[in-house]
Amino acid sequence: MKIDPNRINHLIEYVQGIMNGENGKDLYLKYRSDLEQVTPQEAFEIFHSLLQKGCKPVEILVILDKVINVFYKSLIGYAWRRPEKNSFMDYLLQENRALIFKLEAIKEIIKEKDFRAGKNELLQKIRELQQFNHHYLKKENILFPFLEKKMKKFDGLAIMWALHDETRAQLKKVIETLEAEDSKEEFNIDLGNLFFAMYGLIKKEELILFPAASEIIEQNEWIEMQRQSLEYEFPFIKRPQGEMTEVNMAVDTHEFIEDFKDGCQFKTETGILDFDQILLIFNALPVDMTFVDENNKVKFFTRPKDRIFPRSPAIIGRDVDKCHPPQSVHVVHEIIDSFRNGKKNHATFWINVKEKMILIQYFALRDSKGLYKGVLEVSQDITEIRALEGEKRLLHWENT
Repeated sequence: MKIDPNRINHLIEYVQGIMNGENGKDLYLKYRSDLEQVTPQEAFEIFHSLLQKGCKPVEILVILDKVINVFYKSLIGYAWRRPEKNSFMDYLLQENRALIFKLEAIKEIIKEKDFRAGKNELLQKIRELQQFNHHYLKKENILFPFLEKKMKKFDGLAIMWALHDETRAQLKKVIETLEAEDSKEEFNIDLGNLFFAMYGLIKKEELILFPAASEIIEQNEWIEMQRQSLEYEFPFIKRPQGEMTEVNMAVDTHEFIEDFKDGCQFKTETGILDFDQILLIFNALPVDMTFVDENNKVKFFTRPKDRIFPRSPAIIGRDVDKCHPPQSVHVVHEIIDSFRNGKKNHATFWINVKEKMILIQYFALRDSKGLYKGVLEVSQDITEIRALEGEKRLLHWENT
């Protein structure tokens, strides 16, 4: 895992040359010896350096595949320790193999049938690919936070998150194109872009992300990640046994919680609650709540029965800007800055998610002196609320 600083500098110069539009062949010949020895860890160093110099993830995406292709010879030959069977990473690899099987099946439908005859079957198979979003969510909410806490260079994972979002958008476009009776030519272009993105993500995971993670993450952390992953789906493979329990939410805080439960109570003029009662109340509310402190660190989130947006214990202590897609981070900063300087006290948004209307609100938290102490994010499914008409009084309740 030894990293050569001189090679890193040469590789950064190579990538910057590509970004500046310099001749690729000349650059390759100039840095050939370094390019043929690049390792997964060094790849993260390179892209982290570009981000530090002000490059945006979307700018790096433009040249990313070209660069990875040049690194390919070295990366494909890199020896790394493969994961244990039925471990967190092993399940991610199994999902990749299952995704490839799904993509190849879609190719066969296209080969065997004309566009109109196979359209309904195609649409069904392509819609199934939406299930693979859980694979990306497990990376974003579990693997990425664990790596970010290890080394600063893993901030470069923002680039892979941007790739996730591009792939999600491309899948949505393919489905819309097929549903809208558009031309076969447009569909083929959109589908080709989707396949390129999905196969490309598999390659980047297995050439760079997984080998690098295997050298950084410790055994007990892999076990913890697998436990947290049980809250998600396992697309296209058999789900492992086990469930994520409420007791297990207390990651790295068991001693504090036991002390709190044994003797501490929350007392105010409006009443007294113990620890269990506080959790029961929080998790009974039909909203997702996440608390970010004044240092922009995620400190707490609730676990309602039907969460709208996924959260995993791995995000506790994570910088809030790493909990959002790269393209929306600047908005998060603007909201928090407006709370911090006292210009705003709340922000409200609403979006459509899987035919549901979701209300998302941010509230500034201030102490008795008015000092900013953080932000509370509250998300709520308001689909049924919006549909309410007339009235239903308490006397109208029926025990059915």
